[in-house]
Amino acid sequence: MKKILIFSLVVLGLLLGACGTKKTTDLYNLSSIEWYQQIIKDLQEKNLELADQHYTSMAAEHIADPLLEQTLLILAQAHIDEEQYELANFYLDEYLNKFGDSQNVAYIRYLKIKAKFDSFAVPNRNQALMLKTVNEIQEYNKNYPNVQYNDLINTMLTKFNLAIFYLDSNIAELYKKLDREESYKIYKEKLDNSDFKNLDMIKPELPWYRRIFEEGKL
Repeated sequence: MKKILIFSLVVLGLLLGACGTKKTTDLYNLSSIEWYQQIIKDLQEKNLELADQHYTSMAAEHIADPLLEQTLLILAQAHIDEEQYELANFYLDEYLNKFGDSQNVAYIRYLKIKAKFDSFAVPNRNQALMLKTVNEIQEYNKNYPNVQYNDLINTMLTKFNLAIFYLDSNIAELYKKLDREESYKIYKEKLDNSDFKNLDMIKPELPWYRRIFEEGKL
């Protein structure tokens, strides 16, 4: 009898221990508000990876729940704050697909452009991506000419164009040093036709891609 009692206590202890150590990644069949609260908890603990996993579960279990709308915006902003801009854009795209309408599409597309703008404070961003983003801004102004974000968007556009001017200047100088005359002429012509040609600019001490985008961030 004593052995049976000891065995029962051991089994009970193991069961309680298993319940106590259950990982939050094993969560399932929660209500939408419970998933939402768990994701907020993940973000408070700076665990974005777990928050992403829990969003996937939430979205699978509650396909069209209204709480997904707020959750997507929160996750997008959390990834922007951590300079994880590709993931931020993923959530913004998800938002547009699930909840985009005439009332919020201009705001969400503004956030997508701003995420790309902020990403240029991080090294190793290329000229092609800058030019693509400039085209997106121009398209935004064409599609949404009278929204409250136009001034912010145009400030980004000016900074992008200034960054492109700096980059073209550096490329032109490099081609000149390498005696690549034809390539130098192409970039020299671009510089001569730029609106920034006659501006008295101080060369940045930081790398151009960081100084331009980090100063006076929106």
